[in-house]
Amino acid sequence: MQQADVAAARVDHGRALVAHGLPTDAALAGPWSAQLARRSVSGAAELRPLTDRLAAWIRESALADRFDPTVPAAVGRELIRARLTDPACLETSLQLVGAHLEPAADTAARVRRMVAVQAAFARGYTEATRNQALVEHEQVARAALDARVTAERARRESESRFTAMFESAAVGIVIFDPSGWSIEANQAAATMLGYSRTTLAGMAVHDFVSREEAPEIWAERPRLLDGSLDRLRIMRPLRRTDGAEIWVDAVVTALREPGGAARLLVAVLSDVTESRELQDRLEYQALHDPLTELPNRSLFFGRLSESIERDADDGARPGVCYLDLDGFKVVNDTLGHQAGDQLLAVLAHRLQAALEPHLVARTGGDEFVVLVERSADRAELEEIAGRALGTVRRPVRIDGRDIVISASVGVVRHDGELGPDELMRAADTTLYSAKRAGRGRYVLYDRERYRSDVRRFELSSQMPEALRRDDFRVVYQPLVRLSDEQTVGVEALVRWQRPDGELLGPDRFIPLAEETGLVVPLGRRVLDEACRQGRLWADANPEQPLLISVNVAARQIAESDLVADVTATLERHGWEPGRLQIELTESDLMGSPGRPLATLRELDRMGVRIAIDDFGTGYSNLAYLRHLPVHVLKLAGHFVAGPAERDDVILRTLISLASALDMEVTAEAVETRDQAARLREYGCANAQGWYYAPAVAPERIPDLVRDPFLRDL
Repeated sequence: MQQADVAAARVDHGRALVAHGLPTDAALAGPWSAQLARRSVSGAAELRPLTDRLAAWIRESALADRFDPTVPAAVGRELIRARLTDPACLETSLQLVGAHLEPAADTAARVRRMVAVQAAFARGYTEATRNQALVEHEQVARAALDARVTAERARRESESRFTAMFESAAVGIVIFDPSGWSIEANQAAATMLGYSRTTLAGMAVHDFVSREEAPEIWAERPRLLDGSLDRLRIMRPLRRTDGAEIWVDAVVTALREPGGAARLLVAVLSDVTESRELQDRLEYQALHDPLTELPNRSLFFGRLSESIERDADDGARPGVCYLDLDGFKVVNDTLGHQAGDQLLAVLAHRLQAALEPHLVARTGGDEFVVLVERSADRAELEEIAGRALGTVRRPVRIDGRDIVISASVGVVRHDGELGPDELMRAADTTLYSAKRAGRGRYVLYDRERYRSDVRRFELSSQMPEALRRDDFRVVYQPLVRLSDEQTVGVEALVRWQRPDGELLGPDRFIPLAEETGLVVPLGRRVLDEACRQGRLWADANPEQPLLISVNVAARQIAESDLVADVTATLERHGWEPGRLQIELTESDLMGSPGRPLATLRELDRMGVRIAIDDFGTGYSNLAYLRHLPVHVLKLAGHFVAGPAERDDVILRTLISLASALDMEVTAEAVETRDQAARLREYGCANAQGWYYAPAVAPERIPDLVRDPFLRDL
């Protein structure tokens, strides 16, 4: 195994990429053959079988559980074998392979796998190029040896042949004696090094490579002379006579006497400066964001991993400030993506200047992260986060406009336990805590809040499958008429029955459903199930049909055709519109003009009752409600529970005003007999709460219709 392969085997090559995130082989092979055809005498159609095969190898190495660097290295060798030797072929190929693999590299470990594939590919290409030069060298060396051995028999013929080969070779050739002094050099070597052939012929090896600069090379010289080493390969920078530095790949071979003694040393030189510069550019591009020139996610994670692994006896620990611009999408949508890119570039430059010497990286989109490799305490990180926020707030002038934008920052200091991926997940959730707290601020990492956020995200990700499995259960709380304390209706409430047996209340998952939009299919299912169950109760007791009250979120009105859903549900179950009540919170109704209001008016025309839920937790604007198609006002529980005389005055006034506006009043959270009596005295129509019954399974409702005070529930 080559030394490079041994070294590669010891490197952490990360984890296999995500198969479902990886585009098809054809998505890589097509553009690849087209790009290579621009730098080859072969057309894209001729190259396509090659790129199809190579794309499959790339996929194999990217998805392998155990990374084998020889597979992508073979891809590079195949390109050289196909005579695709233009350096641009390598650059283009690496860019295409990187773009192909990037969608499936969603963690730091998988990014390392992507970089490992590209690096092995580039190494295979470079080694194949060098080996090609080595073949030329061996041919040259063999020709030289043949010429010297047969010099006595055919001096003129052999010398003529050697001279022709020596002079016409595209690579530089320098012949040394065993002591290291130059005897002869061809024109290619002289041009490469910037010396005349005469000057070069009088120089020694130590004029180019001193013992002090490269002792390891000089240590191998005795082995080359005694035959224990076939050839010596050297790649290092050399200084030309004009002061320019070039990179030279040199292969030195000994020409031996019949007895085995080294008679001459032949060095074949290749100028690999362009390849080296290309490699440096590719490494830079792989580790830097092209728009802002900041370090990218790969470089950031590498530095973060190193800082976490590094022990600090003085208690210093790494910390990160994860920053996301607030409202950046508005800039893109109103001023265009070009203005957005300019804004990102300016802010990147300002952040880098303001936060030196700390590493500032762009991790994607409008997100930046600051790595503080040694932080004394959280106060130091807070100071840096505050400085970053102040830097972002400064106006940026673009196309004659001053753009002012803010940012939110999640601040996390390593606790000695989290790995790089876990630390960044903690920073991400902390960042969005700052968003939820009002934006334009930083929030410090809190372990309990992080666990709560992780739990929220887990529940959010599990909800679609729970909907598919029908894990949501509808329970019903009786609505009791206060005048005679008879059950006249029920409010449908939803619970999440998880596979592990845990029963989640709506406060745990309804906000998540509203955030993700899953409240629309969930609400549709609750509406259907409640009307279906109402039909069963009505068929069993046709003399006492119940009012079915169903909660609806504003997003259900805005993002679905609620009128069509209600119409279809009523028709499907034969349920009368007048026996269905739709509940919206006061905040949803007051903050949703336009289409939501038109939807409610259409439902009103159909005969469906509209109720305002939790009245008193939002605007409490009765004057505005008189213009809306509202039939029922459901008073929030704190009005009912309030013990103070002033609260009692407010309760009585609200009931009186609602009645004056022809609105029926239902009191929520009634828990005592005194509360029920007081509400009845004030003219409240209906009540619900634990004084009568909690939310129960549908089979218990018929018993509560007969007696709302049953307590064996």
